[in-house]
Amino acid sequence: MYAIIETGGKQIKVTEGQEVYVELLNTEAGETVTFDKVLFVGGDNIKVGSPVVEGATVTGKVEKNGRGKKIIVYKYKAKKNYRRKQGHRQPYTKVVIDKINA
Repeated sequence: MYAIIETGGKQIKVTEGQEVYVELLNTEAGETVTFDKVLFVGGDNIKVGSPVVEGATVTGKVEKNGRGKKIIVYKYKAKKNYRRKQGHRQPYTKVVIDKINA
């Protein structure tokens, strides 16, 4: 069984036992988090939401919060002596999916 959930403005396909990296959630490591925006549940019986599946939830355990690898944003305009270098590290939350309730 799998589900498609929406969190942080993104849609993610999840299965039980899977580790997913989502946008930073306001939770600490070890806490349980529940995703209630379930858009689709697949498997033996398929449920499609419009826009969400009523009564379906996905629960998981927060493993850690962290920041991703640094990316470099470099702005440059030719012949104008304009250069700007900026780094960015996107924060994330690592969640282990425990159960899909559909």
